[in-house]
Amino acid sequence: MLDRLLGRAGLKARIEDLEDERDSLRGKLDGEAERRREAVHRRQEAEERVNDLEHRIEELEDRVDRAEGEEAGPSPRGTETLGRGRLDSVLSRLRSVEAGAEGALSAMVTDEVPDALADQLGDRAPLVRRAAPTLVYHDDAGLVSCALDPPLAPEPFCEWAEAFRVEESWFRPTGRLAFGLVRSDTFGLGVYEDGERVSFEGVTTDVMSEHDKGGYSQARFERIRDEQIDEHLDRCRELLADVDAERVVLVGERTVLTEVREHADHTAGSDATGDPEDALADAFEDFWTATLRLL
Repeated sequence: MLDRLLGRAGLKARIEDLEDERDSLRGKLDGEAERRREAVHRRQEAEERVNDLEHRIEELEDRVDRAEGEEAGPSPRGTETLGRGRLDSVLSRLRSVEAGAEGALSAMVTDEVPDALADQLGDRAPLVRRAAPTLVYHDDAGLVSCALDPPLAPEPFCEWAEAFRVEESWFRPTGRLAFGLVRSDTFGLGVYEDGERVSFEGVTTDVMSEHDKGGYSQARFERIRDEQIDEHLDRCRELLADVDAERVVLVGERTVLTEVREHADHTAGSDATGDPEDALADAFEDFWTATLRLL
């Protein structure tokens, strides 16, 4: 009675209505927040898969090119991926060939097959075109005929000589070399003297993931995460700017390699992960491999 007389009843009813509306809106906001978290999670998964998908696309495109080429032409007599020991053995054999004056043809092919090489290979020249960019070694007697993909390819050339041109720097970490692995949250940088590591710098940054974003909105979460990655890359650039080496090779996530490319003489994708030092060792070992194709 008193509440009605003083107008409290209407106010209390209005309060109840507002509380119900508030609770309903909270439920909607919670649902929207969950959808945003799911969207961020999907985005992160997509970012993490970018490198793997790019590698797979490259591999599939190469397989398609080879399959199409195989339908229209010859196939390699054999193909092998050469690790350190096996590669050293193959390079040693190539260097041991004594072909006499103008008997050994060496070429770095990046696009079209040079006429001098095409004349020697005949109907097997398409094998080189499909393998490019690649080094090719062929002697005038046809005893040696192979393509070898070097980790660090030289500029194109095609020349006859008494022996094959096989330079160590194309296949091995010669001289003073800096080799780094760059990921959005991990960085490992080693300096090597003729293949032996003499220094190491490692950086691990706690970049937010879907497991620790708390109650942030999608926009705020993405902004904070991007800022953390930018800070991480700034630290990487600082270390790279101070590196003392004749050559710098950087591998890692292609999406972040573009941000530090100016500090590298050569870049390549790598899916090595984990502790910076262990991941760097894995990436270093994987990089110094070569594919051999027998023509």
